[in-house]
Amino acid sequence: MAEGDYDYLIKLLALGDSGVGKTTFLYRYTDNKFNRKFTTTVGIDFREKRVTYTGTGADGISERNFKVHLQLWDTAGQERFRSLTTAFFRDAMGFLLMFDLTNQQSFLNVRNWMSQLQANAYCDNPDIVLVGTKADLQDLRDVHVRQARDLADRYGIPYFETSSVSGVEVDKAVSTLLDLVMKRMEQSSDGHTPEPNGSPVASHEIEAAPPRRCAC
Repeated sequence: MAEGDYDYLIKLLALGDSGVGKTTFLYRYTDNKFNRKFTTTVGIDFREKRVTYTGTGADGISERNFKVHLQLWDTAGQERFRSLTTAFFRDAMGFLLMFDLTNQQSFLNVRNWMSQLQANAYCDNPDIVLVGTKADLQDLRDVHVRQARDLADRYGIPYFETSSVSGVEVDKAVSTLLDLVMKRMEQSSDGHTPEPNGSPVASHEIEAAPPRRCAC
């Protein structure tokens, strides 16, 4: 697709404790590669990907393929960057809430991140997918699958156990979140894209995508 040649610009945000693997997860999703050399994210960074989403046409019955430009925002997990990262919550349309399956504390801190979301997201009930990372490290696992599923059920959100090394469930976690976001938009009036604050914006009015990589 040429620059600007898309129907929707969708902004998704990955959040969770420092070191849970947000950056490698997003790199695996956008480039289908695993990079061991990533360092701790400072502030905000993002990656991008173009995908095709099959949704409902204007008649509400027929299927139509939409060209979607995904912006996947990568947030720093350290406390000192919290005021900066939470400022981006209101602009995001969906959230990948991530924890490390080998780190029980990162799982316990999911509740804190949920509180941050509820206080700063675009609405009281945003679209969220819970993601357990590093599923390939079974010998080091510290969070039982039942614990994670129970927490996801409590919040009423989908749960996936992923590995950026093998790529298992990475695409599915993101596509599930995209599906939730798109279905929310399909329910809005006249087939318009709602801004995070709920007001509709026609797709041709969305700004063109910025360059592929950006760091703040």
